[in-house]
Amino acid sequence: MLKISHLYSVAAGTLYTYNGSFRSYKILIAAEYSGARVSVSGNFEFGQTNKSEEFLKRFPLGKVPAFEDTDGNCIYESNAIAHYVSNNALRGSNSLDAALVQQYINFADNEILPSACTWAFPALGLRQFNKQEHARAVAHIKKCLELLNNALLTRTFLVGERVTLADISVCCNLLLVYRHVLDPETREAYPNVNRWFMTCINQPQFKKVIGEVPLCVKSVPFDVKKFEELHPKQPKKGKDKGKDNQRETEKASKEQEVPKKAKEEEPAPVAPKEKKDPFASLPPPKMVFDEWKKIYRNNDTEKVAIPWFWDNIDKEGYSAWLADYQYSEELKMVFMACNLVSGMFQRLDKLHKNGFASVCIFSEGSKIEIGGLWIFRGQELAFKLNEDWNIDAESYNFRKLDWDNEEDKKLINLYLMQEGDFPGRPPVDQGKIFV
Repeated sequence: MLKISHLYSVAAGTLYTYNGSFRSYKILIAAEYSGARVSVSGNFEFGQTNKSEEFLKRFPLGKVPAFEDTDGNCIYESNAIAHYVSNNALRGSNSLDAALVQQYINFADNEILPSACTWAFPALGLRQFNKQEHARAVAHIKKCLELLNNALLTRTFLVGERVTLADISVCCNLLLVYRHVLDPETREAYPNVNRWFMTCINQPQFKKVIGEVPLCVKSVPFDVKKFEELHPKQPKKGKDKGKDNQRETEKASKEQEVPKKAKEEEPAPVAPKEKKDPFASLPPPKMVFDEWKKIYRNNDTEKVAIPWFWDNIDKEGYSAWLADYQYSEELKMVFMACNLVSGMFQRLDKLHKNGFASVCIFSEGSKIEIGGLWIFRGQELAFKLNEDWNIDAESYNFRKLDWDNEEDKKLINLYLMQEGDFPGRPPVDQGKIFV
């Protein structure tokens, strides 16, 4: 329980985080404005310090940023910490301003951040490029910028007459797009936002934390080279060409020493048995899977792909399954969840012909979850048909969906869209498609 002394005085304590964390920027900038004495732990090492027994006693989730004040009070979640180290001027000087500040903080995290990451991460090589995801993210960021542009038409700052947590939160979450993907031509449509953004980042309190912010000159949708550097391809299991060549040489040498008659008497080598295609015995489906995938990849999801899907789905030839990752508490950062999903997709290469998936990473604060929709030929869960396909699937709970159930149909549509309010889930951070 928080001690009363810090509710009405300037906070002081230690912040645990890693370099370059935009979530920590909010906290440190707020501390600069309020005069809070916040020191960043100098010996923090992400992945080790936050997994130590001592750290987990104070912060059981192991998430950062995390803050411990001088009275031993421990707080996690960046917005909560930023609020704690702020003064009343930053939080909103009256009840209406306080509500508006909270409105923009939620807007920054729920509306701006997911689309900003989806748009900027491929340009930084941090994730694969997806045309539909990119288009949706760009459109949503533009919608957010238009909203802000109208709000800032007659205002210098978002709430009141001075910088508040509203400006700090929104500005920090827009850093990704302004730095990497929002080129001059695109920025031109939002003069009020540009003026406000430049005002914020040039405040001494901002500059002390984030330094100079170079604006995007040219937007690149996907940095292939950087992606390959950050995600090196794993060598395929099986053949070692060097050893194979050596064995072939040794075999040829021995064969030269064997008399012809003896060679003729040798039994023919037994070829390794090929694994049976578990879909081979199924009747041809009425819907051509490849046609569906092309429709989905190349057309508007809501207006074209989804209507086509429900008009053509072969309910007897295909089954749909809801997947729920079982170990969400182990997901410390969104990129960890992304890597899990990408790794699973890579190991399912031979399932492409008969499988399709839309998997979403859900995120809100420290809560990160993975859920997905899988569609297979036949009525069986495909992962159970081949042990090689079941490696990652063991970490998920699966539920077969009913094509004719209205609630299940709504859920299928949500996953195909990769946006909207998923029952019992945090907001969608980003999605991945297996085609």
